[in-house]
Amino acid sequence: MKTKLLNPLTLAYMGDAVLDQHVRTYIVMKLQSKPNRLHQSAKRYVSAKSQAQTLEQLIDDSFFTEDELDIVRRGRNAKSYTKAKNTDIQTYRKSSGLEAVIGFLYLENDERRLTELLDKIVNLVNERK
Repeated sequence: MKTKLLNPLTLAYMGDAVLDQHVRTYIVMKLQSKPNRLHQSAKRYVSAKSQAQTLEQLIDDSFFTEDELDIVRRGRNAKSYTKAKNTDIQTYRKSSGLEAVIGFLYLENDERRLTELLDKIVNLVNERK
């Protein structure tokens, strides 16, 4: 499969699931709490606002390769026909860019880079406490 040729919103769809699973695993192991508290904690990592802030930090830190930046741009610029919930369209598009690169790395089976990115996302959000 030519992962780069997939619709960037398809990559974002996959990336959303991958990030959500990573964050859920992280907070379950860290908090060992009741589901409502886990859900409240997870929102800090997976909200569109948080993802947009994290993407900006990663770009500022020159974290991404050129190929990854291309995927981010495609994800950010993709025309979505769904309405963003609880956020503006710019924030929603940035979060889609981050999710797209996560989905891309997952579908490419680049486990080393994917783990590096997911761990970096968790660390950046933790630093913003």
